[in-house]
Amino acid sequence: MLAVNYSTIRNKLKEYCDRVTEDHETVIVTRKNEKNVVIISLDDWNALCKAARNADYLGKIDRAMDDLQTGRGVTKTMEELEAMEDE
Repeated sequence: MLAVNYSTIRNKLKEYCDRVTEDHETVIVTRKNEKNVVIISLDDWNALCKAARNADYLGKIDRAMDDLQTGRGVTKTMEELEAMEDE
């Protein structure tokens, strides 16, 4: 992870963009009043978003498992599920 001030990134934007995309480097652009920004590659951004979605999905599975273990689960027959599909 690199920390670079705004003036430096502005003057060497291509160089830092290349490092971000080719080396998967993360660049923190430091700005006045600590209003900093982070530059990451699109591939890394997509991986972060996927990880967040997966964590959310796994959380739902954990809650469902807890519901089943505490007797809050609902049992349905295949016919009941198929009837719900038609609704």
